Amino acid sequence: MPAHREQAPATTGRQTFESVAELYSMLEPVMRAITAAVGAHCEVVLHDLSDRSMERTIYAIENGDVSGRTVGGPSTNLGLGVLQHEDIDHNAFGYHGRTSDGRDLHCSSVYYRNEAGSVIAALCINIDLTVVQNAQAILSSLLPSDGDEGPQEIVGPDIQMVLEQMIDTAVKATGKPVNLMTKADRIEVLRVLEDRGAFHIKRAVERVSARLGISKVTAYSDLDSVRSGR
Repeated sequence: MPAHREQAPATTGRQTFESVAELYSMLEPVMRAITAAVGAHCEVVLHDLSDRSMERTIYAIENGDVSGRTVGGPSTNLGLGVLQHEDIDHNAFGYHGRTSDGRDLHCSSVYYRNEAGSVIAALCINIDLTVVQNAQAILSSLLPSDGDEGPQEIVGPDIQMVLEQMIDTAVKATGKPVNLMTKADRIEVLRVLEDRGAFHIKRAVERVSARLGISKVTAYSDLDSVRSGR
């Protein structure tokens, strides 16, 4: 995803919607048109973010076989981050994603707000690059790597898979195995996960504490320190 984000969600001049149902009535034919034009390797998803229930955000989906998700499925890690930093523009185009089974995706996401400026939905387009990568392997010179260090979005049928990948990424960033981490390292893991919205997932603190080898009490205490800036 692009590192730079414009400040201000600014609904002025943009169409707003008061319900996801209202938005879907407009987007349904668009979703079908995109998948019909691009093909079976293109997934289009409408996420309902209005009630903040991140375990089951998928309101509608076309070609869900791409990610193995269905209506009622979960958000991705980027959706969690949107709720954590709702006051900025999160629209992103042409970024790198990955399925939970390791396939690369080419993605774009557009977020929709109500008149009050709250994010209520996201339209996400995910193109499975497997066919292209197979052609690249055969022809070797096609579509050279763009130099990205790794995917930024985690797309999976289970919100717990998303959480596990987020924890893996945060732990890896410390450069140490868990058994060699200091308290400062563990707090940094919590800070990264907090910044990315991981704790919107139910029982995330319990899972993180287990992965870090600390008690839930310690994890909650350290998370309070992160949130208070101590």
